[in-house]
Amino acid sequence: MTANPPSLGEALRVWLKIGLLGFGGPAGQIALLHREVVETRDWVDDDEFARALSFCMLLPGPEAQQLATWLGWRLHGIRGGLAAGLLFVLPGLAVMLGLSALYVVHGHSDWAAPVLLGLKAAVVALVLQALLKIGKRAIKDRLAAIVCGAAFALLAFTVVPFPLVVLGAGVLGWATAKGDDGASAIEPAPSKGQGRTALVCLALWLAPIALAWLVAPGSTLAWMGLSFGGLAAISFGGAYAALAYIGQAASAFGWLSATQMLDGLGLAETTPGPLILVFVFVGFVGAFQTAAPEWAWVLGLLGGLMAAWTTFAPSFLWIFAGGPLFERWGRRPRPSRALALISAASVGVIGQLALWFAIHLLFRGGQTLEVAELIRVLLPDLASLNYGALGLTVLALMLVFATRLPMLLMIAVLIGASLLLKVFGLT
Repeated sequence: MTANPPSLGEALRVWLKIGLLGFGGPAGQIALLHREVVETRDWVDDDEFARALSFCMLLPGPEAQQLATWLGWRLHGIRGGLAAGLLFVLPGLAVMLGLSALYVVHGHSDWAAPVLLGLKAAVVALVLQALLKIGKRAIKDRLAAIVCGAAFALLAFTVVPFPLVVLGAGVLGWATAKGDDGASAIEPAPSKGQGRTALVCLALWLAPIALAWLVAPGSTLAWMGLSFGGLAAISFGGAYAALAYIGQAASAFGWLSATQMLDGLGLAETTPGPLILVFVFVGFVGAFQTAAPEWAWVLGLLGGLMAAWTTFAPSFLWIFAGGPLFERWGRRPRPSRALALISAASVGVIGQLALWFAIHLLFRGGQTLEVAELIRVLLPDLASLNYGALGLTVLALMLVFATRLPMLLMIAVLIGASLLLKVFGLT
């Protein structure tokens, strides 16, 4: 760390700036953090930043927010970590809540339809781009490729749930690891302060979930807390992989339709902060739609906040309490191999998500084929192909893979193209 660390007030201004300008997904946010903290201000050096990033990549949850939390903690302890992690999320959270409210009011209006169609086309292209980027990093050998393919097939063509796929990949990695996993040196146990911090963070994370189950057991809000909270503990592979699980839950509980999931992800791509803020949309819109009319707005807001809290609060637990222990543990052969195959499985999960999005965007109808209560395949009706959506998707792929347009400009181009199709009666 630099010999002249910043004051907390100076750091707060930088964390807020990063929260307001954090567009472009994890890659853009990590680059912004590096530019502000390493290149411009020299608050930490390159080696320390790289070690912190490697550690955050091992953790479940949004790695960019966790990296910001780690940097704040490194500079000013727990209060610095809280400030950095919260300011990284709060601007995007406020925008996402506002967009969710607009969506439930105007989401079915004539002007909203072409805007949302352009966003959906951008989403399909961006998911494919993420699939290729993450795949290059995660698939390093034949077994990883097999796990990736198996994860895709299980989620795309069977009813096997997402958590079981992740667990299976981890168990296989643990069982096939090479090298001595015994502790060659005695590692220090966590300090008493670390233990107290872990208990406080854990209690704060779980408190809203427990309260929802005590006040209204089995309600939409209670199940949302359990679903988002459970996912936060196993969400390796980034936001796109996590969406596969939430997509299953949203469909099973009747919170959102597939089209609405696509709408939410498109809106999340336009906001600052982690892409996982799409969960706020799922919580808000899902709770709003399943509530009695007189309580819809209150429960919609509570659903969005429940999703945000249960998704982001665990990041502080991992960094403040479990960080040093997890970092040492993750370097051993068996845990390291388990995490590597979980990452490979996540690539297959993202591939299944891309297929799911594309089918729901490009085709207006279809049916689900079920065999022996195990095989479940979504078959699109080829005659219902939406040619306007197909053209926009091709344009989105060209913009993403053949140009270097900033993401927001690319989205603006697609929305403009979709509005033109609407004017000429082609959608």
